[in-house]
This record gives sequence, C-alpha cells and structure tokens, in this order.
Amino acid sequence: MLAVVMKETCGTYLEKQPQRHYGITSPMSLAPPREIDYIYTQKLIEAMKPFGVFEDEEEMNCRLVVLNKLNNLVKEWIMEVGERKNLPPSVCSYSGGKIFTFGSYRLGVHTKGADIDALCVAPRHVERSDFFQSFFEKLKLQDGIRNLRIDLVFARLAVPTISDNLDLRDDSSLRSLDIRCIRSLNGCRVTDEILHLVPNEENFRVTLRAIKLWAKRRGIYSNVLGFLGGVSWAMLVARTCQLYPNALASTLVHKFFMIFSKEWPKPVLLKQPEDSNLNLPVWDPRVNPLDRYHLMPIITPAYPQQNSTYNVSTSTRAIMVEELKYGLAVADEIFQGKSDWPKLLEPPNFFQKYKHYIVLTASSCTEEHHLEWAGLVESKIRVLVGNLERNEFITIAHVNPQSFPGTGAQCKESDYVSVWFLGISFKKMENAEGVNIDLTYDIQSFTDAVYRQANNINMLKEGMKIEATHVKKKQLHNYLPANVLQKRKKTCGLLLKRTSLDDGCLDNYKDAEVMTESKVVSSFSGSEKPGSSSFSKETEGCTVLQRTTNVAGREKPPSVFQLPKPGIPSIGSQSASATALTAALPPSLSVAIEPEDTIFSGVVPSAAHAQMNPAETASLDMKVHKRVHSPALGECLKRLRDTDKA
Repeated sequence: MLAVVMKETCGTYLEKQPQRHYGITSPMSLAPPREIDYIYTQKLIEAMKPFGVFEDEEEMNCRLVVLNKLNNLVKEWIMEVGERKNLPPSVCSYSGGKIFTFGSYRLGVHTKGADIDALCVAPRHVERSDFFQSFFEKLKLQDGIRNLRIDLVFARLAVPTISDNLDLRDDSSLRSLDIRCIRSLNGCRVTDEILHLVPNEENFRVTLRAIKLWAKRRGIYSNVLGFLGGVSWAMLVARTCQLYPNALASTLVHKFFMIFSKEWPKPVLLKQPEDSNLNLPVWDPRVNPLDRYHLMPIITPAYPQQNSTYNVSTSTRAIMVEELKYGLAVADEIFQGKSDWPKLLEPPNFFQKYKHYIVLTASSCTEEHHLEWAGLVESKIRVLVGNLERNEFITIAHVNPQSFPGTGAQCKESDYVSVWFLGISFKKMENAEGVNIDLTYDIQSFTDAVYRQANNINMLKEGMKIEATHVKKKQLHNYLPANVLQKRKKTCGLLLKRTSLDDGCLDNYKDAEVMTESKVVSSFSGSEKPGSSSFSKETEGCTVLQRTTNVAGREKPPSVFQLPKPGIPSIGSQSASATALTAALPPSLSVAIEPEDTIFSGVVPSAAHAQMNPAETASLDMKVHKRVHSPALGECLKRLRDTDKA
C-alpha cells in the first residue's frame, strides 16, 4: 500500500509506453524503477519541503488569475495602439497579443514567493517604444498586482495578428526580427524546448527542484557571479533525464552527480544543433575562436544556440566541480543507507574554508540609489574574480553569492551598505622570501569597470562608494554576526581533496606584518564644502605609510583599501567621463610573501617608489614583481571585454 501511495507522489513510469529516443546519444540505462527508489524519492521530497520549494494551491491559483488578467490587458492595449494609429477597426479587433511565461514558472519548479518571467508578444504595428510608454502607463493604473513581481520583456513579430495558439518553438517566427526581439523570444523558446526534450516532465521537475535547492544551499547558484543560473541547471538535469529515461528523481539526482562531477569542458547538448538559414550567430568553436575558451559549455537547444555559461571562470568551475564531487559522495552514502537527504542540503561553511578574504563593500545614501548601485557592483564582481585568478600567485578566487548588510560601524558612514566576501587561496611556493603579490592592477581594473559603467548610464550619484578590505579569517567577526561564523560541526567522515592547494601553500605561514598606504580622494569634486570635517580629511594631501607588527595575543587591524570614486565635475558630460577615468589612482594593494607568513597589504606602487627617499624604501624591504599572464589568456581578456559590451 505504501508503495502505491509513493508511486502517486514520486513521479511516474509507464511500463507499456514505447521508448522514444532523446538527446544526441542513446540512453545509458532503460531500467525501470525499483520499489526502494519510490521510498528514496519520497524521502527526498520530504527533505525539500521545509525550504519552501513547493507552492500551495492557493498561491498557484493567484498566479493564474494575475496572468490571465495581464493577458487580457495586453490584448486591450494592443487594440488601443491600433486605434491610435488609425488602423481599420477590423484589423484592431483581430490583432490579438499574448503573454508567454518562461524560466522557473514555465518549467514548473518555481518556489514560494518567486517572480514570474513573462514575455509580451505583439503584432508588427506595435513598436517597442509603445510598450515602454503607453503599456507601462496602463500597468500603473491597475490594481491587484502590487504584491507580485513580474519580469516582463517584449517582442514584436513581423505578422499582422498574434493568435492564442502561437507556437514560439517554430523558427519561422524569428524571420525579419531585430536582435532585441530575438533575444526576448529566446527565453521562452529555450524553456519550451527543454520540456519537449525530457522523457518525463514530472520526474524532471522533482529532480530539478532538488538540484536547484542543493546549488543554492551550497553557494553555487548565480549566473551573474560566474556560477550556473537556473536555465543551465535545468539543461544539466534534462540531459540526465535523457540518459536515464525511466529513472525516478532520487536515482536521477544520484546520476546527475555521477555524470557532471567528471572532467569538463566537454559541451553538454540536449539535441543536435540545427541551422535555420537565418544567419544568426550561434555557439560553434570550429568557427568562433572565442568559443574555444569557454570552460563549462552548456548549449541552449533552441536556435540560435548559445552557451548559457559564458560567465564561468576557472575558479568558479573548480568550486562547482568540487561541490559536485561532494554531492556524489553524499548521494553514495544515502544509497548505501549510511546517510539521508538532509545531509545533501547542508550549507558549507564558507568562512572557515580560507585563511584570506577580500571584503567588497558597496555603499550609497538612498535606498533607490543603493538598489541600482549594489546591482551594478554585483554584476561586475566576476571581472574582479577573473583578474585575481590570472594572477600567477592565486589559485582560487571564490566569491560567496550571498551578500550581507553592513555592520554598525559601516552603516554610520552610509545608510545603505551591501557586503560581499571573496575567499583567496594562494599557490604553493617553494621560495617565498621577498615576494610581493601585487593586486593593484586587479583591483583598479575592477573599479574602473564599475565606475565607467555607472558613468556611461548616468547612474553615478553622490555617496556611491566601493571599498576593498583584506581580512584574515580570525578578523571576520568585525564584519559578520557570530551565528554566521560559528564553525559547523563535522557530521561525516568524508574527506575530499580540495581543488585549491592548501597543504604547503602560502596561506600556511604563521605570523604576519601588515603595511597599508591610505590616500583618501574626494568622491565628487565640489561635493564637500571647505571647512567641513570630511573636506579637511580629504584635502590633507598626505600619504601615510603605516607599519604594524602582529603581537602575540593581539589582532592587528585589517588593511582597508578604499577605492575612491573619481572626481566628476558634472554627471553625464563627456568631459566629466574623461575626468573620472583619469583621476588619481587608488593606493595599490598587494600581498607580500615572507618566510614567516603571507602578508596581504597595501603598498606604494612601483611608480611611487622612485619618489621615496632611501630610508622609506629600505623600510619596506620588499621586491615588486610584475604580473605574469599566460599567453593563452589574451583571448580570455577579449572575451571579458566582449561580455562587458554585451
């Protein structure tokens, strides 16, 4: 009786259903599920319930009501646009229009309170400007949807009417469209294609819910930061379903880890790429040299095929592969009866993993400004990660996707603060004496990218700042509450070899000296009045070189590297933009390696050394080494710039 109930809730398997071929290869197994697989799957579902991954019937009905209202609103608006453009009444009445959904909601794996990704499709007489003007105004007048967040994009098809049974999977719908409309359609086309390419939608959904929850809990769910986003995880799960078409969710989760913990970058495809003769750019490493440098290619199944993981870096790939291997080890234990599913969903202790961290702080004065500023800074963190991992002394630059609010001290200076943490692992060095790890260029190019982007889109406002701070693990309590830093007890005997080199690496030295150079530059030219306290601090015009030695039983203060915002006479002007990018450079930030420890410090850049007197130079007792780039990474820099442009 128990097995019968579980078969109703854990997914389906139709014994008499003829086997259809899915994917680009034959399946690895056609074995039907065992009775124990239903039990494992039911336990998996129960383990996910406390995390709010399943929506109740009332919430689902609410979404349907809102979407239906939005769909009717779109049709009404399209008819009004036709009337304003003096189209015949017969044409206006049959213009149609439709709302399509995509993303997690369309896949059926959305969680409680999640937003709805939606696409508005309109006929050819409706311009994009109409959508962002008249439809936006019409939406503002509506009641009843203020508590539901909807991401709405727009596409205009080259047809006179939009029917209710329009199938966007048909490539002919892309003809005569501009690139913006093609990109808008891509989300729906990919989502629909994924559902069409899996053998069993219900088993796929349960498995995808589990994998997405696991990825979020383990801190590897963020496309913008260089990990995988929702569509990429969905395609990996879909590929697993193709290889095991008759398996239930519990087995599929186990096989997922088994397949994708192997070596990358072998590309993942759900079907053979097709050419629709529309001359659109597609992912093809045989033709496009930049595509050869993608580290974890997962190719979308809808034309034009694209790599959904172009943001992945060497660090994020290493971190994800490490987590996949750990997931496989835990899944093995579960199927051996040694553990259970909650263990798979335990979060890692990021703040115990590394000995050195970079703390990135974005601050602004108003809530509205901070929402934009923090979003921009977060979108550029992967640029900093890429810069750091190209440094010859760094093996891993690990960004934690979770941002934290500022501490009391930080909030005194700015009302709105967001903080990100990057764990740094250094390469094994046989002779660490007199080595400087110079991070000036790495940090400077990151801040340049942020400020340049903010200035180009006229976002930069007074009070918007970035700070980069180096801290050691024992100093993290200055930035985080105790419950976050509490060391998680070891609950298993698993010992997995980390991808970063800990044994014998630079992190293992004991004592350290910290040197900091502090030079505060005004954020805005003329933004402070002469005589004010902040103005006086910023115009002292002196560079202070501090040297503090770590004393037993006393922690040294962290090295704070505040990245100044270049002075901008008038926001939005061309001359202001040029001034912003040529303003005074921030102090350099480097890690000095000595026999006793890894010294992470801000030191005077090599250009400034020439201006120092011999005594000052001798007091540093360091050598400055140039950064070394691998010749093969030149193309990666191009890819990074291309990504920024996109």
